[in-house]
Amino acid sequence: MPIYNKLVRDKIPEIIAQSGKACRVRSLSPDEIGPMLRAKLQEELAEYLGALTDAEATEELADVLEVIFALGTVHGVGPERLLALQQEKRDARGGFAEGLFLIDVDD
Repeated sequence: MPIYNKLVRDKIPEIIAQSGKACRVRSLSPDEIGPMLRAKLQEELAEYLGALTDAEATEELADVLEVIFALGTVHGVGPERLLALQQEKRDARGGFAEGLFLIDVDD
């Protein structure tokens, strides 16, 4: 019996049950969810960095985004607010579309 001891998406127990298997889960306390989401972010980021195709990379980026939205909730903001903050920062400082690489700044 594999032991996972990790945060999973909400429908994973249902998907496991539909496959004819049983699993055990528990709900995390509010104090536990933040650290577990941080660990999940590291896991998903590692999977993104290891992606070999554009399709794999975009799938992993979607997972990263889901974890980021959940972390936003932990910090008291929903996805809409995170996206608004992203836009505010893009408006003020730009994005990364131009691929600029800062070498140095004269004093």
